[in-house]
Amino acid sequence: MEALAHVNLPRLMEGVDDLATTYRAGQPFPHIVLDDVLHPEVFARAAAEFPGIRDEFWKGYLHVNETKYSNTQPDSWGPTLRAVAEEFCSPAFVEFLGRLTGIEGLMPDWTMDGGGLHQTLRGGHLNIHADFTTHHDHENWARRVNILLYLNEEWDSAAWGGQLELWDPAMTACQAKVTPAGNRMLVFTTTFDSFHGHPDPLTCPDDVARRSMALYYFTEEEKAVRRSTNYQARPDESVGKKAAVWADRRALDVYDRVKRRLGVSDEAVQRVLSRIDRLRRR
Repeated sequence: MEALAHVNLPRLMEGVDDLATTYRAGQPFPHIVLDDVLHPEVFARAAAEFPGIRDEFWKGYLHVNETKYSNTQPDSWGPTLRAVAEEFCSPAFVEFLGRLTGIEGLMPDWTMDGGGLHQTLRGGHLNIHADFTTHHDHENWARRVNILLYLNEEWDSAAWGGQLELWDPAMTACQAKVTPAGNRMLVFTTTFDSFHGHPDPLTCPDDVARRSMALYYFTEEEKAVRRSTNYQARPDESVGKKAAVWADRRALDVYDRVKRRLGVSDEAVQRVLSRIDRLRRR
């Protein structure tokens, strides 16, 4: 197996059989939390390179169901962040994910379809959802595995919120929470009902962001089933909130279909969604 300079793969591979058992037993869906994934000095450099809150390459996803920013252009990242992403796409790391998850034929996605660097600012949120199921440029690619590497140098969940909630398929209860601690990775299987999110507005300081790197892995299928991101309201939320979540989900499904069929860019879609969000806030 090839050596990786940034990801501490030998430690992960050493215990992969036990990790796989834990992963597959995860509730409410297969998942695992891995700490110290990067070598400590690598994490320090990666966190230091994370783009500033007002960096020009951030693209806003600002609508009812989420208020976050993403950067899907690795060429604009610092050298350590880019090298880490390259290692997450390497054959050696993909082999580890295959052994961990039990899913054969996983393929990484350097185009960062839905992935890349993410930041959420004070007041931001991400409603509970199950992710879109196929690649936008390769519709026979089924999305199978998500990895989220948290790049927060500090995070006070008790004061700031931001824990990722994992909900059961029937959306009756949150069964696990993941604190976005620095150098922590969450790996989970993408399914039609792998519901997750951090729906409560963040209360972090104005100059602090909830930061992560996300990559998704696919398998090539003869016919993959397309479904756009499936946002859900929590059972104790108001009727008005549930209606807003439903309406926004339907609108996003329309945009997703337009994007796929007509080749509309993410930038064009985000301009429309931002206008909708401004109208909603009036």
